[in-house]
Amino acid sequence: MIFGEFDLPQAEGLRLAHTLKRPGLSLRKGRVLSAADITALAAAGVERVTGARLEPDELNENEAAAAIAELLAGDLLAPRNAYTGRCNLHARAAGVLVVDRERIDALNRLDEAITVGTLPPYALARRDQVVASVKIIPFAVSRALLAAWREILGGRPPLRLAALAPRRAALILSRGDGPPERLLDSTAAVTRQRLAGLGSTLELELRCAHTVPAVTTAVGQVLAAGCELVLVSGATVTKDRGDVVPAAIVAAGGQVEHFGMPVEPGNMLLLGRVGAVPVVNMPGCARSRRRNGLDWVLQRLLADLPLGSPEIRGMGVGGLIRSPFEVDESGGETPAPLPQGAAPPRIAALVLAAGRSSRMGERNKLLCPVEGVPMVRRAVESALASRCAQVMVVSGHQSREVLAALEGCAVSRVFNPDYAAGMASSLRVGLQALPADTDGVLVLLADMPWVAAAHLDQLIAAFDPARPEILVPERDGRRGNPVLWPRHDFAELERIEGDVGGRVLMQRHEERVRGVRFASDAIFADVDTPQALAETVRP
Repeated sequence: MIFGEFDLPQAEGLRLAHTLKRPGLSLRKGRVLSAADITALAAAGVERVTGARLEPDELNENEAAAAIAELLAGDLLAPRNAYTGRCNLHARAAGVLVVDRERIDALNRLDEAITVGTLPPYALARRDQVVASVKIIPFAVSRALLAAWREILGGRPPLRLAALAPRRAALILSRGDGPPERLLDSTAAVTRQRLAGLGSTLELELRCAHTVPAVTTAVGQVLAAGCELVLVSGATVTKDRGDVVPAAIVAAGGQVEHFGMPVEPGNMLLLGRVGAVPVVNMPGCARSRRRNGLDWVLQRLLADLPLGSPEIRGMGVGGLIRSPFEVDESGGETPAPLPQGAAPPRIAALVLAAGRSSRMGERNKLLCPVEGVPMVRRAVESALASRCAQVMVVSGHQSREVLAALEGCAVSRVFNPDYAAGMASSLRVGLQALPADTDGVLVLLADMPWVAAAHLDQLIAAFDPARPEILVPERDGRRGNPVLWPRHDFAELERIEGDVGGRVLMQRHEERVRGVRFASDAIFADVDTPQALAETVRP
């Protein structure tokens, strides 16, 4: 690769090293300069540009990133389209990430030009979550370097996802002189929530005396009912292998595999089995929703990964989830959502339906039917059928009629009294009405009748809460709508004035705009006039 500064006449075919902006002209980094680009740059007074020219034996950054990602992806992992030298691997299901750390380290040591970052080994991943990212540092890498990566991998991907499999779970709660019934009720509720977050259900709950015979009987009952996972919360914390719960496991025909774990909170967990069924004596911290060692154990059990004494002993590095001296101001534990990573990002759909439809004449275009359904209802029902966590409708002009067209739709509503001021005012009102836990917002224009739930889900699938990118649908290099904005941009969006929407903000933050490829013209088709309404057809 030849990198440097080139005179403009010699720059055709060059890959731009940095984004170039001039009045009326914006060329993004990585762009291969065409003859037309050279003409435009010359007209703008540019004489030299910095960039790279690839050698015949090199792959450009996107080709290299995509090739590396394909080599890394094992079971239930899928690379997405490469962009700016990066290719992310996404989980195709909820599961636990299995990482061959030794080979990943060997790959990263091979050459600084290619890097791979992953979630920690055995991290819980939700469906569509980014679990690993390949980044090509320069504009190109040699085919020889790619061959060296293939040699290290030997056809065996170093990353895979172990899918979570539903299990029929039981909970045994023993009574003693200590825990009152309300604490048992709370423990059952937390356990039910913990299992639900991992795709399983608490099918059976038994309460018994805190004695070896009573717990032994309860274990036998839940096994006879066909339960595949048994959780036991004792009236007192187990302190020895001869204590009540481990003794009951043995009396029921099982064995204790490991007692204690190098994870805090969770040190006092005990793992046993009766036949092939795991029996987990939960630590006291499992009564709380806070993340603890029980979560790590459940994740591996439900992903059908090996779990015994060696695996538990290996959890020490990184096992200090929380300091044993950390307490909140109330002196106790504060419930927190579990498990982390199990819930998808909260994307809201913001349907802008406040405009005056001035180009349509006397009719409100949003109330005009397309294939028998008012346009505003088409937009809202597409959002409701998508993976959006909430649908918020901003009304204004003819608000009563617009909302009447949405009768029966489970949406949130907000009125924009300043709708005549332009689209920016509706955007502001809608954003301010969204909950604080919203990760991103899809801004839907209610006059685009062919945008469907699948289109919205395609944008949501490309969204990564950890990367504040502005996602824009595009086809053949042309951008369309709707746009998915991360929370990072909400405050700036609220400051926009007039009828320009978010275009000015995209121009300002061009480096964070990422196109998502679409195969449909639905992202362009809007209806503003009677003629457009008469001519609109499904793309």
